[in-house]
Amino acid sequence: MNTEHTLTLPVSGMSCASCAARLERALAAVPGVRHAGVNLAAETVSVDFQSPADGAALAAAMAQAGYPARTETHEFDIGNLSCASCVARAERALTGVSGVLSAEVNLATETARVTTAEGQARVTDLVEAAAAAGYPLRPRQPAGAAQGATGAGTRRDAEARDLARRALIAAALALPVFLLEMGGHAVPALHHWIGRTIGHQTSWLIQFVLTTLVLIGPGRAFYRKGFPALFRGAADMNSLVALGTSAAYLFSTVVLFAPALLPDSSGAVYFEAAAVIVVLVLLGRWLEARAKGRTGDAIRALIRLRPTNAHVLRDGQVEQIDATAIRVGDIVLARPGDRIATDGVVVEGRCHVDESMITGESLPVAKQPGDPVTGGTVAGAGGLRFRATRVGTDTTLSQIVRMVEQAQGAKLPIQNLVDRVTLWFVPAVLAVAALTVAIWLLVGPAPALPHALVAGVAVLIIACPCAMGLATPTSIMVGTGRAASLGVLFRKGDALQTLHDTAVVAFDKTGTLTEGRPELTDLIVQGGMDETRILQLAAAVEAGSEHPVADAITRAARRDAAPIPMATGFRSVTGHGAAARVENHDVLIGSARFLKREGVDAGGADATADDLGRAGKTPLFVAVDGQLAAILAVADPLKPAARTAIDALHAMGLQVAMITGDNHATARAVARSAGIDRVLSEVLPGDKAAAVAELRDKFGSVAFVGDGINDAPALARADTGIAIGTGTDIAIEAADVVLMSGDPRGVVNAMLLSQRTMRNIRQNLFWAFAYNIALVPVAAGALYPAFGLMLSPPLAAAAMALSSVFVLTNALRLRFIEPALADDPGPRAPAPGGIAAATGT
Repeated sequence: MNTEHTLTLPVSGMSCASCAARLERALAAVPGVRHAGVNLAAETVSVDFQSPADGAALAAAMAQAGYPARTETHEFDIGNLSCASCVARAERALTGVSGVLSAEVNLATETARVTTAEGQARVTDLVEAAAAAGYPLRPRQPAGAAQGATGAGTRRDAEARDLARRALIAAALALPVFLLEMGGHAVPALHHWIGRTIGHQTSWLIQFVLTTLVLIGPGRAFYRKGFPALFRGAADMNSLVALGTSAAYLFSTVVLFAPALLPDSSGAVYFEAAAVIVVLVLLGRWLEARAKGRTGDAIRALIRLRPTNAHVLRDGQVEQIDATAIRVGDIVLARPGDRIATDGVVVEGRCHVDESMITGESLPVAKQPGDPVTGGTVAGAGGLRFRATRVGTDTTLSQIVRMVEQAQGAKLPIQNLVDRVTLWFVPAVLAVAALTVAIWLLVGPAPALPHALVAGVAVLIIACPCAMGLATPTSIMVGTGRAASLGVLFRKGDALQTLHDTAVVAFDKTGTLTEGRPELTDLIVQGGMDETRILQLAAAVEAGSEHPVADAITRAARRDAAPIPMATGFRSVTGHGAAARVENHDVLIGSARFLKREGVDAGGADATADDLGRAGKTPLFVAVDGQLAAILAVADPLKPAARTAIDALHAMGLQVAMITGDNHATARAVARSAGIDRVLSEVLPGDKAAAVAELRDKFGSVAFVGDGINDAPALARADTGIAIGTGTDIAIEAADVVLMSGDPRGVVNAMLLSQRTMRNIRQNLFWAFAYNIALVPVAAGALYPAFGLMLSPPLAAAAMALSSVFVLTNALRLRFIEPALADDPGPRAPAPGGIAAATGT
């Protein structure tokens, strides 16, 4: 019977009855929704629904309609996870709590992230629901907090040490058992020696005692966790191990102490199977714990960048304080070789700062008064004094840690199939084991019972949902961690998959492909006036303007050491130009339309201006006392590595587009220089999202790269939004991926990391599924009719342990991914027809 549920969700964005009606229609369209009623005054919507609808589907429909639910996210450490089946059951328990919209449990990180409707679910309800399912929750510290990742690392180290100790004790106890039983089978002389000395009955008694110690000592956890889970109807990997070893142990115990209860042909013991299985499973889990610990190395490396102490100027004296005690506004000293204690702005000093640990770029960056510095970077020779602007969890480093942790805990769409399979995997294995035993008892050769026991135990032990559960999250952890060390932050873990599916990469131009700071490239004299004098007069007029083009002209004058005179009577005509009186001269600077409007004849200079425009430059006319004096050209130069990055994207088989508000001629000229395939020019800021949609319709999945406030809608609309980290906070918040440097090569690295990580995930999933598909039938005895071969339970345990270790080891290879492109993009090409060439100097 399909149970009906009612969920009340707080809504944001509603302003009128029309909004309410639209939201009700959107929710009613979700399959499974019976009724949706909006309370406009309370800003809530109450939904009656049944399967297949759920909280996540309702929230998605609300967001799509433009009225997203107000939500809260809770993060927990979760215990007792042993395999992918545990993950699925824990998620099902959490999503069963009223008010929960989604729950994501990560086997690799042993964490749970639960999204709830605001105020609709209590943390205590979540904890109780998970505990009832057998998975205790403990609220996590805020992501990026000082002890968050290091605490997890310490816990994993302790877990690995405990598993190593238990495996060692179990091995010491199991070795005599193995030698007495298997040694006797392998070496007939040893078998006869045991019979002549202690006797086989005494040998079995010794095996019984030692195996009992193994099971109640190092192996106790399997039974303490496995049987309760089995009785709850939520069998997991512990249940399979507990059932398999118990079956072998109990059968052998009956053979030893009550042989009359069994057929005469059943006189064999399997104590060594039970003992060795425990040893091998513990060994596998120890190797797994060690490998899991290494998957979190990236986070711990970021945490270690936080300085412990700082030197702060207070009351005129330098004090050494704990770095966590720095307050916003403090003047902090960074001596040569010091790690900069927090984010700030330089107030005194000049030096180069090594930012490679944050941006992935190896070359130190020059800093001077007014420049920002980032906590965790290293000051070079000279040192600095800077004013703290962000401290504690607000720093860039803390935000990076938070982003990486969130990405590592994400669940990719590719994992949905795994979740559906693993939820029923252990029950299916139990059914296959029972069927295997039944078939062997019915049609197996004599002695049927021992054969049935060996086959059934082997099936229980060899099945490995652990490998399935670890296949995706471990690759995500290592891949996103390596990405962070290369200056690529995946804010959303699913961007790993969407970026892999990209067909076209679309770039914003200004500040993304170009430097975002126009430069004066040409000065072509038209009269007899000296070019330095023209530059002085033009800069005097433009000194009164805040336009980027004006800034380029005044900076060029200062570089040429030309004194800029005072201008009077400044007036500006928006979109045309500016005029002023400078040292008794009337000076105009602007477009051809502006000169014509002011009654100045541009003569034959229009052709020169057209040539400059086709070269991607912005031409400006300068007139002095009513006569054309010069033509200036200003251009925003490409970033040094832009062409290299775009060539690399082409080599990956991707289309590359540019979306810009520039005119067609300028946009085409920039595209030619950068090697871009397609140009969408004269696009208004509000239309960039529509341009992204147009590209998607033509080519498929779109990744958009931008840096400005006006790029935020396009970043959000793209299948994958990539923000330049040097851009605005709004752009970064709208993006799925953040490049910590302004280098376009970061896009190539992001694509490479996505491709390699997705390939790694597919390798892991193939191994995990192929392993079970191939070896479960072998364990059941599929090879016995043709070859007389059966898989022994200890070998099954070894294979099971190795499958998880293989998946983890394969994921750890992602730590060694190298950047797609070298650090040095080569010398920057000068702007075509630069100032020197244009003036003939």
